[in-house]
This record gives sequence, C-alpha cells and structure tokens, in this order.
Amino acid sequence: MRHKVAGRYFGRTANQRKALFRGLIMSLFEHQRIETTLAKAKAIKRMAEKLVTFGKRGDLHSKRMVMSYIPNRAVTAKLFSDIAPRFVDRNGGYLRIVKTRQRVNDRAPMAIIEFVDYENIRAKTAGKESKKESKKETEKAGKEEVRAETKKTPEKPPEKTARKEKKQPKKVSKKEEGEKPKKAAEEKSKKETKKSATKETKKATQKGAKSE
Repeated sequence: MRHKVAGRYFGRTANQRKALFRGLIMSLFEHQRIETTLAKAKAIKRMAEKLVTFGKRGDLHSKRMVMSYIPNRAVTAKLFSDIAPRFVDRNGGYLRIVKTRQRVNDRAPMAIIEFVDYENIRAKTAGKESKKESKKETEKAGKEEVRAETKKTPEKPPEKTARKEKKQPKKVSKKEEGEKPKKAAEEKSKKETKKSATKETKKATQKGAKSE
C-alpha cells in the first residue's frame, strides 16, 4: 500500500520525469489543448497554472523563471503575449480536465486538458480560416476567368519591324584595284569578238539565200 506517498513518478527518474512534463506543457501552450492520460494531465495542471501566473506578472524575473523551465523562446513569447493577457481578471483555474475514454491497449483512462476559453478561441480562429479560404477561392476563380478570356482571344504576335541595315562598302585591296582595269579590257574584247562573229554568220546566211 502506498500510504503517505505524494506525487506521481510514472516509472521514471527525476530528469526523465522533468523532461516529460516540460514537453507536455510546451505542447499545451502551443496548441491550447492536448489529450494525454488522466494522471499526467493532473500532474501537468498545477505546474502549467503557475507558469500562467508568471506570465500575468510580465516582469523580467517572471520571464527568467519561465525560461528556466521552458527553454523555448517561441512558446514563452506566446505565453506572455497571447495566453496570459486573457486571464488578467481571473484568479487561478485557467485549465480544465475532461475525461474522454480508455486507451485501447492498456485501458488507461485518457483525458483532455485545455484552457477554459478554448472554445471561444477556436471559434475566432475558425472564422479567420474561413475568411482566408474564401479569399483564396475568389482569387482562384478570378485567375481561371482571366485564363479563359486569354484562350478565347489570343493575342496577335507583334509585327517584326525590319530594320534597314546600311551596307558598308567592302574594303578593296591594292591588288584587286590593279586587276580591275585588266578585267574590264578583257570583257570588252570578248564582247567585240562576239559581235563580229554574229555579223559574219548573218552575212553568210544572206549570201546562201541569194545564191539559191
């Protein structure tokens, strides 16, 4: 019989037990609601409420005390900025424990531990999420309409404006300049020989026609 034995050890050493409680409290502050065994929920509740009272004070000493137990800056910032201001007018009793079921394997009694105003916060967050989803849907619908319009009326490709490129004169070497008059004289001589040959052929054809 465990007469006059206070506390719950959970079959762990002191360091392991402290790490277990620290992780559960961090997840509780982060998600505002968790499900665990009934014994663990009862063990957490006392320590979590003390940390919330430190958050209500808001001075430097209370911040150092919270950081000594929860070494996570994001969670501590959420505790001091979001969670604690909600309970300024409340003296204790920030959490509630609700029994839910028995675990399948070992039939351990399970429970949900949550903040007292969790339902109000959940309704507000659900409203914000619904607004965000509606905005996303409207943006998607607008984008689809724009795509459909662009498919119906395809844009004409821009006309290519042909730029007139100025032809630069080719550079001529000295050898080519000297060869040019020679080539021109040869071409003239060839043309003259062709003309003379055509004249002779015409005369010969005319003589042959007269003789006949």
